[in-house]
Amino acid sequence: MSTGARRGTARVAAAVAMAAAMCATVHQRLDAGTIQATAPAPAGSAGIGPALPARSTATGPAGSTAVGPAGSTAVGPAGSTTVGPAGSAGPSPALGTGTTPSATPRPTQHPTQHPTQHPVPSPTASSGAGAAVAAEGTRRSVDCRQVKCVALTFDDGPGPYTDTLLRHLAAHQAHATFFVVGQNVAAYPSVLRRAAAAGHEIGSHTWSHQDLTKLSAAGVRSELARADEAIKAAAGFVPALVRPPYGAFDDALRVRIKRPLVLWSVDTLDWLHRDSARVARVAIRSARPGSVILFHDIHRTTVRAIPRVLKALSGKGYTFVTVSQLFDGRPPRLVYEGDAPHGS
Repeated sequence: MSTGARRGTARVAAAVAMAAAMCATVHQRLDAGTIQATAPAPAGSAGIGPALPARSTATGPAGSTAVGPAGSTAVGPAGSTTVGPAGSAGPSPALGTGTTPSATPRPTQHPTQHPTQHPVPSPTASSGAGAAVAAEGTRRSVDCRQVKCVALTFDDGPGPYTDTLLRHLAAHQAHATFFVVGQNVAAYPSVLRRAAAAGHEIGSHTWSHQDLTKLSAAGVRSELARADEAIKAAAGFVPALVRPPYGAFDDALRVRIKRPLVLWSVDTLDWLHRDSARVARVAIRSARPGSVILFHDIHRTTVRAIPRVLKALSGKGYTFVTVSQLFDGRPPRLVYEGDAPHGS
């Protein structure tokens, strides 16, 4: 055997001896309990459930998502996290996959919200009732039998001044009811979403603001249906209330429309008198507990009057509520009858 071959054989023998010594050391430490053997977890488990196909995403309720494979995380409703025993945090089970999670679902911990903080409803919500309930949940509970309540209502929007109005209302933690025109909703869908997200009530003022008493039954259905579609596309729900344009209604219309018809007890005539001071003065002097006050947010002069109205009525002890809140969630089939002439 050559010298090179003998050296190679010696190196191999030394490596084998070293490996044997290492194995012996490991076995000794295992016997002594200083090393704990760990069994590998199934691929993709990670406490989430069965592995999803690579690069796949499964969507669950309220926009929650679960993404596979291994190492992925699952997000619960509104970004909530799940909390296990003794306060330990862990990812939620995979949602909407059609498979059974490998672990028992843990309770969801939802972040505490201040009454004036309002989650934005999904614009693609499929359940009108569910979305409406979610929006109502953003409002403070008010018992109008115990406190002085007044409902501020705004017609014909949304429009270019509605965002400013929303800021005025937010500054006073006031909620209002917006009776919107479908055509304007289609033009300003994001404004409507912001109004709904802030906890304001949204009602229908038809699609194109036509006098419903002069339309056929099919025409009435079309005006309401198109408005409903526009509102649902923008905010995710169908409105529960209707304010007929011009406050015009008759017995036939009351039979055709199954939802409450909401008129008013105070008409500021802001559409006629484009005078902010006058609009504010009429609203303040005419307000009574239980009043439904009519404004139009499509007029700049009206929106400029609102801070004065809010400040003055707040000073008199009024709480600003939606129409539904005013009637404890159960408005009658006809809310007031209004006064002519009017331009609502």
